[in-house]
Amino acid sequence: MPQDGGTTRDMRRSTPRGDDGGADPGARRRRAAALAGHRGDQEAARALAADPDPAVRATALAALARMGRATQSDVSRALADPDALVRRRACEVAGRLAASPAGPAVGVQALARGLDDDDGAVVEAAAWGLGEHGGRAAEPAVLDALARVATSHPDPLCREAAVAALGAVGDRRGLGAILTATGDRPAVRRRAVLALAPFEGPEVDQALERARLDRDWQVRQAAEDLLDG
Repeated sequence: MPQDGGTTRDMRRSTPRGDDGGADPGARRRRAAALAGHRGDQEAARALAADPDPAVRATALAALARMGRATQSDVSRALADPDALVRRRACEVAGRLAASPAGPAVGVQALARGLDDDDGAVVEAAAWGLGEHGGRAAEPAVLDALARVATSHPDPLCREAAVAALGAVGDRRGLGAILTATGDRPAVRRRAVLALAPFEGPEVDQALERARLDRDWQVRQAAEDLLDG
């Protein structure tokens, strides 16, 4: 997974959503929501979480998470939001809850639903979040959903994120999907090779030996690092 804690799509997105200042009322409300998170103003953040502007709702949810006040109800409500931006933010918040005592109860259950979203950015964020939960996401239904995304989702960024999540979870029930992904496009193949790190066995060794001869140098390098490490 990206080292900065975000999804691959985050790293490739460079166009800002808009200025926080100016005469745009929505921009001002987004700024107010962000400031509420920094100031610990839960009342303001909750009021803005019901704003008609989805960007404001997404920012308000992040503000609640920043101050440690995002609840299971908040995340579940945001995952059902009609706007994909809010659903994606809900997945990101649920992933970050992995480090909190409420993480297993809030994060895994909410994120598993995100894997079935119609928007690829939401699916990618859900997979990333499940990877952040590590072994706590090793539930049969969750592993099956991640394997399905890893092997058959039409968006390669979603497949890549799901493969990375299966590696982070480290449960052998996800190994088959990771091995399948070693035959995908280069970025997914590289991620699949890295995801093999927690696993052992002849099928893993064979996959790494094949990857050592891959036509893509990054895939070869990843395999060599694991074989020589």
